[in-house]
Amino acid sequence: MTICAYQRECLFGDVQDGLMVLNDAGLAVHSEWLRTPEIRREASLDAFQVMPNHLHLIVFINRGSAPDRRGVQNTDARQNAGAQSLAPLHRPNRPPQSLGALMAGFKAAATKRINQLRQTPGAPVWQRNYYERVLRNERELEAAREYIIGNPSKWAEDSNNPRNW
Repeated sequence: MTICAYQRECLFGDVQDGLMVLNDAGLAVHSEWLRTPEIRREASLDAFQVMPNHLHLIVFINRGSAPDRRGVQNTDARQNAGAQSLAPLHRPNRPPQSLGALMAGFKAAATKRINQLRQTPGAPVWQRNYYERVLRNERELEAAREYIIGNPSKWAEDSNNPRNW
């Protein structure tokens, strides 16, 4: 899954020597994502990477049974360690314990923290929606993990990098 910053602005830090260095907003995103399973018991985290203007992640949604918690893989040991900020007039019905509810909650919480840091109440942090892909087998899961973990080292060629627009 990929979640992009509003207007793909580089809000979360910078890539230096192939490693993502998080700023305060990036640290807020990172720590809020790590809190996800505490708040949303249906979620199990896997590999993730905060990038300058987006977030890559793998998440498992566990419905109706005890969560199959997989270990969170912080994708860079040397790494420093919302949602539309304006509430819509009506909120679409999201089933509880759904991916949509999970993302809405995470994005809202991260947005609130970032806007407090920036002293920009109501400012958008995230683009609407997110890009998702179902990983259907272990081969696809491993390929997605490798992509996420290696993403900072490929930032210079990344289509999300503003220098490549």
